[in-house]
Amino acid sequence: MMLTTVPENPPIARPIDHILLDGAPDAPALDGRSGLHSYAELELCVGRLAAWLAGFGLPPGARVASWIAKGPVAALMPLAAPRAGLVHVPVNPLLKHAQVAHILFDSGARLLIGTESRIATLGAEDIPPDCATHREDDAACAMTGGEAIPPSDAAPDDLAAILYTSGSTGRPKGVMLSHANLWLGAAAVADYLRMGPDDRTLCVLPFSFDYGQNQLFSTWKAGGCVYPLDYLTPRDVMKLVDRRDITTLAGVPPLWVQLVELDWPVEVAAKLRRLTNSGGALTRPLVARMRALFPQADLYPMYGLTEAFRSTYLPPALVDSHPDSMGSAIPFAEILVVRPDGSVAGDDEPGELVHCGPLVAQGYWRDPERTAERFRPAPPASTYGGMAVWSGDTVRRDGQGLLYFVGRDDAMIKSAGNRISPTEIEEAAVAVEGVSEAVALGVPDDRLGQAVLLMIRAAQDVVPLVEARLKAELPNFMHPRAIRALPSFPRNPNGKIDRVALAHAQLHPEQDA
Repeated sequence: MMLTTVPENPPIARPIDHILLDGAPDAPALDGRSGLHSYAELELCVGRLAAWLAGFGLPPGARVASWIAKGPVAALMPLAAPRAGLVHVPVNPLLKHAQVAHILFDSGARLLIGTESRIATLGAEDIPPDCATHREDDAACAMTGGEAIPPSDAAPDDLAAILYTSGSTGRPKGVMLSHANLWLGAAAVADYLRMGPDDRTLCVLPFSFDYGQNQLFSTWKAGGCVYPLDYLTPRDVMKLVDRRDITTLAGVPPLWVQLVELDWPVEVAAKLRRLTNSGGALTRPLVARMRALFPQADLYPMYGLTEAFRSTYLPPALVDSHPDSMGSAIPFAEILVVRPDGSVAGDDEPGELVHCGPLVAQGYWRDPERTAERFRPAPPASTYGGMAVWSGDTVRRDGQGLLYFVGRDDAMIKSAGNRISPTEIEEAAVAVEGVSEAVALGVPDDRLGQAVLLMIRAAQDVVPLVEARLKAELPNFMHPRAIRALPSFPRNPNGKIDRVALAHAQLHPEQDA
């Protein structure tokens, strides 16, 4: 039995900057500290922001990066940049200058829009010579007046955005997303979440993530209203749910762990109609607590890849009976479980998850080698054909067509919903004098899913220097929970570090005693 949802008549993808056009003109579309904006007002703001961007005279397809906190500019840049014929590159506000510099140089950004304080952290060496910088305040001002560019006539396959995601080795890589990728992703999620014009989504996830950005697009596709929030504490989330009558909340497991620890008034919890989760699996105890705390809300566990947006979801009706399942394919996605030879695996037989269909991205920006590793021709059994994303994740499919996660083939660390590259941490550590080698591992953590454990081959007195370096160079979510100095690392016959043996020794020291 294959797992697939290939529609007979899939909708025609439109340019992503058209997403606001179908909303009722006077209906609320964006709420927040800057006030309430209707669909008509927001559409005008997109046109004005696009005109401001076009005024810089950049060539079509030039990359425009934004490094800003949540607000109207952050919410509309994903629409305004492609309307101006440019490609948007959102940068996670939590990143620091080294990661930001890599993204700017790798993407070839010609323009960086950032908050004044963030731009001040960048040195001349962190910004490409032909990349101009402008304050977020200037962009916000441009949205308040002046001419507006009309909706674009972009083709479905035109590049609209580059989202940077960490890989198991090396620096973050840019995933190229087309207008069709973004439009159909919004349509698919709005459909299976059963969203409508009366929904209000609290956007707590960063817009630099595909999951976070889709909070906006799927809500607008359904005609609802979004409320962006940079929260400081989980209690801030609960307060906003109450004040703004929030119906929809997307989160990652560590956030849900914190939210279920709060004392939610019954009438406030009842305002939530749907909860969505991705970025890591929900544990059975956490599912039980969420179901007890929010009995009126539908819970949607989901699995996704930035390279193919979203792959599967578990319908709320199956959460109680199948809490460990990843669910089945979302609309417009074809999901196959295949053997190493490309044939479809049998029921309950482990195989690699392969995602086919129009949600598959266009590859990694300026990285044909890594693109060829992950984006390959679809298996012969595919209905869609074309290029597919070979996830590297091992899953199994039961007799009902439901998927279950088995293991991750790469070395990525997933902590608090973030995909962390061990190599980035290791490179920062070995830059410290006295550190010969470094290995970063993900270790189980009840709150984070995984925490970072860093081993260094160095003397013990070097540990404080490494801690200081990592705090200065890496965002908080990459900071190790512990740093252990070891006199030597185990080696394989080729002389390379034996990461498997090292991990086993660190996680199970009693077995090696």
